[in-house]
Amino acid sequence: MPALETIPIPLGFKAKAFSLPEVVSGKPVTLSDIKGERATVLMFICNHCPYVKHVLPELIALGNDYKAKGVNLIAISSNDVSRYPDDSPDKMQDLAVSMNFPFPYLYDESQDVARAYQAACTPDFAVFDSQLVCVYRGRLDESTPGNGKPLTGADMRKVLDKIVNGESLDGSQYPSIGCSIKWKE
Repeated sequence: MPALETIPIPLGFKAKAFSLPEVVSGKPVTLSDIKGERATVLMFICNHCPYVKHVLPELIALGNDYKAKGVNLIAISSNDVSRYPDDSPDKMQDLAVSMNFPFPYLYDESQDVARAYQAACTPDFAVFDSQLVCVYRGRLDESTPGNGKPLTGADMRKVLDKIVNGESLDGSQYPSIGCSIKWKE
């Protein structure tokens, strides 16, 4: 399983507006519809990637733990479904329902949203403050499939706790590692 890291980009960029279909309801949603009061976590994920499968339990826990604190998670799949049918909207819906996702799972068929956010891998995370300014771009924690380190979400939880508690962030970023986004040819 070849791994790719998040593209390092400067913090402070403003989130770009989008409207994408949510796979469970089938209805389009916009970033402004589903952003969090205190923070918004954009997660570029997919169904088939072993790195995503590894972190899914913690993503669900984060969604449940932080929703009442004004933090919304948003999952987006941008993979080319003609080459990776396990990432199709129907399969995305099956996964979201079976795992009881506490966050919307959006389908980026055009891949425009992934490009706008310079997403490179799955999972790829970006955290935005209440003004939708990027304050963290990086990994969930140091656990990856097979490295033996526990899945805790420690890096992400540290960032979210500081935001929720009104504390300053130090700008530390640790690249996320995962499968490449499967771009259309």
